Amino acid sequence: MGHDVVVEISAEFTIEPFVEGAPGPHVRAAIDVAEAAGLAVDVGPFGTAVSGESESVLETVDAVVRAAIDHGATRVSLQLTVT
Repeated sequence: MGHDVVVEISAEFTIEPFVEGAPGPHVRAAIDVAEAAGLAVDVGPFGTAVSGESESVLETVDAVVRAAIDHGATRVSLQLTVT
């Protein structure tokens, strides 16, 4: 792909430990970072997906993972899909 082509990326992440009920602080912190970056956020029962232009998603994924760990995550599973 050339540098002039806009590439979209979807990043799906699952953050553990699971907390019954509302998302735990480790999940909420990750979602807050993604929302602050202006990414589209879709929260599901077993994971969260963010999507946007590749540069924005790639820059934000690091901050999402760090926020989750800083707030108590013991595992973060991440999958990127490029479209």
